[in-house]
Amino acid sequence: MTEVAILGTGAYVPDRVVSNDDVGAAAAVDDAWVTRKTAIRARRWAAPEQATSDLAAAAGRAALASAGLTAADLSVIVVATSTPDRPQPPTAAYVQHLLGAVDAAAFDVNAVCSGEVFALAAVEGVLARKGGHALVIGADVYSRILNPADRRTVVLFGDGAGAMVLGTGAGGARIRNIAAHSFGDLAHLIEVPAGGSRLPADQAALQAGLQYFTMDGRGVRAFVEERLPQLTKQFLHESGVVPDDIAHFVPHQANGVMLQTVFEELALPRATMHLTLDRYGNTGAASIPITLDEAARAGAFHPGDLVLMAGFGGGMSAGFALVEW
Repeated sequence: MTEVAILGTGAYVPDRVVSNDDVGAAAAVDDAWVTRKTAIRARRWAAPEQATSDLAAAAGRAALASAGLTAADLSVIVVATSTPDRPQPPTAAYVQHLLGAVDAAAFDVNAVCSGEVFALAAVEGVLARKGGHALVIGADVYSRILNPADRRTVVLFGDGAGAMVLGTGAGGARIRNIAAHSFGDLAHLIEVPAGGSRLPADQAALQAGLQYFTMDGRGVRAFVEERLPQLTKQFLHESGVVPDDIAHFVPHQANGVMLQTVFEELALPRATMHLTLDRYGNTGAASIPITLDEAARAGAFHPGDLVLMAGFGGGMSAGFALVEW
């Protein structure tokens, strides 16, 4: 088994800035309410002509440039998304075409907001056995599936994409361990009811608003606050490290108030928690790679630093990655 490392990172967010007052108007909430509940102050929404693949390709180009590679060097492209361009084909196929990566196999992973970590787990195993380079992108355009009147969801989400280039050999940030968990008995907590084989998005479904993203906020918060600390501690133990060893914590950017509670429970005494949700909101599978890229470009990581990534989302799902910078 060959070690796999992150060789470069990249991100892209749309130009359009949407304020709390903008997004809260139809939901009858204001900036003060949104900030108090979520710590989110703004988010970016895609332009009408932009789809998930467009954002993903832009982030992919930035990651390739960071790694000093071209699309011709890629053997695999994975897009983690729960807002694909279309139900089929995979959004990754469009990204492959946009990048001109003609020799890369392309497929999608859907673990909702844990998707980037699940995609890392899938690709890390392939590269460890066969070598080569892979582009792993988390990308979502949630603005297209939000109910404007639902204050529980519409204020949370933004659009964006983040990417990592993985490879084998010397150099890069070494992936020390990855773990993924799913809890299908809780799948009802986060869902888009219509648009699949169980309930097609027919006229009746659309009239009932079943094409929109729905979330049981209390159930999700209970899952995160009760299970994430336990799963994180288990992951660190399995990775052979203790909380004092962690220098950086890069979580899924779900809700700033909730994350502060979780971070305190984790008791990582030396760790800096990195957040971008105040400016970008919850960008789904893109949130971890966007935040990792921003911290990396700001020079926050130093050689030897241990970086803990923690994703959680629909399914319910949770994923962890430990990286040595």
